[in-house]
This record gives sequence, C-alpha cells and structure tokens, in this order.
Amino acid sequence: MIEKKLKHLEFIQNTITRMANNSFLLKGWSITVVGALIGLNKDGLDAKVIAITTFITFMFWILDAYFLKQERFFRKRYDEVSKKEEENIDFSMKLDKPLTSNDNWVNVFFSVTLNIFYGGIVVAILLFGYFMK
Repeated sequence: MIEKKLKHLEFIQNTITRMANNSFLLKGWSITVVGALIGLNKDGLDAKVIAITTFITFMFWILDAYFLKQERFFRKRYDEVSKKEEENIDFSMKLDKPLTSNDNWVNVFFSVTLNIFYGGIVVAILLFGYFMK
C-alpha cells in the first residue's frame, strides 16, 4: 500500500511544476518588458534607458534564480521521499538534509541557463544602445 507515498510525491511534483511555470512566465515577461522599453525609444537609447532596462533585467534574473533554487530544493525533497518507507511518510515539505553548496543562491543565480538567457538580454540591451545612437 503505497498510496501515502504517491500522494506525497504528487504534492511535491505539483510544487516543482508551479516553480518551473513561474520561471517560464518570468522569462516571457522579461523579454516583453525590455522589448517594449527599447521599442518605445525610437530616437535611440540613452544611458538612462539602458540603465533602467538593465536594472529590470537583473530584477527578473533575481526572481528567476529564486524560483530555480526552490525548484532544486523540491527536487531534492522528491528524491528523499521516493526513498522513504511508506510508514515514514509524514507529508512534510521540509528538506531533511541541508542543501549542497551547488544549491546556494549565488551558484543558482550564475547557473548556465540563467546566464545564457539573462546575460543575452543584457548584451542585447547594450548592443541596441550602441547601435541605436
């Protein structure tokens, strides 16, 4: 009888899915907001617009890193629960073991996927600023 275990894993998987969806939505909004700010400045990007769009990009980057960290946390929790015996299932969403150093906030912020996406946006902002003078 593994109903409790399956239900607990389902709870955790739903949370992981929600974190991944939040990350996806943030990426879409970041491109939309930055694109709109660049598009509204037809006469060229001055230093103020470049600074504002870069700041906004970093704010989205920070939020996305937060959701990615939470997703990693719950993936570890999923692994822990999958190894537990049925009688030890307590429906806790807390991690029994501490996270590794790879899961600290700075490492998540500078993860490859976030660097490529948000770093690409920052480079695009700087290129638009340089060529739209």
